[in-house]
Amino acid sequence: MTNKYTTLSFVEKLGYGMGDGACNIIWQTIMLFMAYFYTDVYGLNAVHMGIMFLVVRALDAVVDVAVGFVADRTRTPLGQFRPYLLWFCIPFGVLGALTFYTPDLGENAKIVYAYVTYSLLSLTYSAINVPYCAMINNLSRDPKERVSLQSFRFAFAALGGIIVSLVAMPLVKTLGHGNDQLGYFYSMIIMGGISVVMFLLCFLWTRERYISAPPIKSHKRYTETVFADLRVLMHHSDWLRLFTLNVVNLIAGILKTGMAIYFVTYYLGRPDLISLVLGTILVSKLVGSVISPLVFKHIDRVQGYKLAMCVQAVLMIVLFFIDAHHLWLICGMISLVHIINASATPLQWSLLSDVIDDIEKNTAKNLSGLVFSTNLFAIKVGIAIGGAFIGWVLAFGGYIGKAPIQTEEALLCIRLLFTVIPALLIVSLIWVLRHYSLTDRSIQSNGADQPEPRTREMQDALEREQVLIKTGKASGAA
Repeated sequence: MTNKYTTLSFVEKLGYGMGDGACNIIWQTIMLFMAYFYTDVYGLNAVHMGIMFLVVRALDAVVDVAVGFVADRTRTPLGQFRPYLLWFCIPFGVLGALTFYTPDLGENAKIVYAYVTYSLLSLTYSAINVPYCAMINNLSRDPKERVSLQSFRFAFAALGGIIVSLVAMPLVKTLGHGNDQLGYFYSMIIMGGISVVMFLLCFLWTRERYISAPPIKSHKRYTETVFADLRVLMHHSDWLRLFTLNVVNLIAGILKTGMAIYFVTYYLGRPDLISLVLGTILVSKLVGSVISPLVFKHIDRVQGYKLAMCVQAVLMIVLFFIDAHHLWLICGMISLVHIINASATPLQWSLLSDVIDDIEKNTAKNLSGLVFSTNLFAIKVGIAIGGAFIGWVLAFGGYIGKAPIQTEEALLCIRLLFTVIPALLIVSLIWVLRHYSLTDRSIQSNGADQPEPRTREMQDALEREQVLIKTGKASGAA
């Protein structure tokens, strides 16, 4: 039997990181340029665009959970979650390009085309990203190795964002020769191709060592619905804590990144530094992800996460009081905040794997797909709330879009949204985890009781045993 503490090779960790890099090559393009593309290049009315984004996000919430439920029941000769990378990488790359294609159609037809392509891209993203996130539990059972895998993952996610931010617009101008509609389409063909290659490398360079056997067909578990599995999660206190943490953390995250442009433009009065600050944030996230295993190597993950949140919150409150003239000090503080946050992110995601192990230990149910899909849903909830909160607070402060000078009240709201408010939300994360039970010490002390997942051979033997028992009962009855 494979040792559950098998040390993963650098190549396998690199391969796993490739998967999130592949996602973000396209998804970061959507996050950074989709709104501008639809309104200024594609020619979509802003109202139609807003409604479309809302409809697709609502659809995502259902699809994410459904994909997690189906993936938990998937078993193939190629693995449980890895095959999804193979099945959906080409559709994902192709749809990434088609979504940025501008057809020569009438207004209504273009609206339909936008809805169809963007919806299909979002559905395909869920179909490949949920299994990719859940796959980590099948790669290793060692909590430290999982942190290392997550650090590779988020390093490549940040790298994907850096690549997009640096090359996307120059590529559009170069390939379009003045025609942005063609430029975006040709650029996304290249981005989609890169994404496909990276997903294939992720598939080839990783191995699912720990695949729990599927439910026996004669067993009630085989026909249970997604609602039965969701009830299991709702009764697991640590899952509830991590779900809440993801919602609150993403609200804070949206404030820290979404308000950066406002902070630089209006408080610092240097809109020419926007690209520099955004680039600094992305590079800082890359650095933080890379150093995470080294920084927290000898620290309990839960305590390490709490410590990182505490330090980050203090720095953000200090940032509120720094005068706008100290540009480089402010840039340095922003960089340090994102390095600390990014170094703690792999710890946060590795805790989800512990929840999955604990649920399997206590209920004999492996819910990897559902656990990760519900927390991806929590992230989307946090993003939606954070975006709405920005709009409400700015409106309350009397912010006027594109105004050369904002009122003192509006500037105060901008500064609070960028520093103090997310700092308070980050502090609340420590409170959310105050009773979190799956610490490194508790996991190690219960390690001897941790069951190995059933292999395919063990499952076959168990099913044969069930058949013999039924045959024996039938013979006895006769």
